[in-house]
Amino acid sequence: MSAQAAVSVPSLSSDLLSLTKPRLSGLVLATTAGGMWLAPGELTVSRILVTLLATSGLVGSANALNCYWERHSDRFMARTQNRPLPSGRMDPLVALFFGLGLAAVSLPALALGANVLTAVLGLVALLSYVLAYTPLKARTSAAMLVGAIPGALPPLMGWTAVTGQIDAGGYVLFSILFLWQIPHFIAIALFRKDEYAAAGLKSVPIERGDDSSRLQIVLYLVALVPMSLLPFQLRIAGGWYLGVAVVLGLSFLALGARGLFQSLGRAWARQTFLFSLLYLTGLFAAMMLDSGGHV
Repeated sequence: MSAQAAVSVPSLSSDLLSLTKPRLSGLVLATTAGGMWLAPGELTVSRILVTLLATSGLVGSANALNCYWERHSDRFMARTQNRPLPSGRMDPLVALFFGLGLAAVSLPALALGANVLTAVLGLVALLSYVLAYTPLKARTSAAMLVGAIPGALPPLMGWTAVTGQIDAGGYVLFSILFLWQIPHFIAIALFRKDEYAAAGLKSVPIERGDDSSRLQIVLYLVALVPMSLLPFQLRIAGGWYLGVAVVLGLSFLALGARGLFQSLGRAWARQTFLFSLLYLTGLFAAMMLDSGGHV
């Protein structure tokens, strides 16, 4: 093997890995694991491993296909312009077949390792993310709501991998993730508004303005706070979780309200984005620590 070929192999591996967006995939896997941990029922080590590995492959597929679709607009955003496709380091067909290959392996593995219902939910997440959310981003800010559906499915998939059915507990986990994503997405769109505009992507700040964006953040947080209390009502988690959920929820709402009433700008939007990550991490950690869980 030549020195040039030896150098190119790890570079290709690194680029393929970057197509799967590991940091985003990590968040998805964490919420999937949370759904499995919280669900009532027996859970074997093999089912945990297969479900997480197959879900990881499915998320990687969706992200790779998203990178393929958005390779032209990604050139105009600072955080995406150095990705393998917009930078020209990778042939687009490599990314396309990589994404399709991951899906072809992951979906059957999810059906066999968990159950058919979980695989169907995974397929819905994949198709809605790639074929609905991704193309709509360039047409309407309503794409955000469409994108929140596949983003909210992972904890429900974790739940159904254990229970084999969609019930109240699974719906609540889905709803928490759905409502959380809107303030999270809008905050990103606020402090990266110029990049979104340059890339030709629609967002609430671009279509409706900053005031409407701040208002929507608060409205969705008003809905998120009581929704986050339902795991206690359903006995998914206990009183300690309830206290954490109240403190985190009211803190998040107060941060959003401060931005709304003081008409704050990008620094506040970035702070809101960062706090949204802390909120979700803290909420799920408290829920898992204050539940029966599995051993």
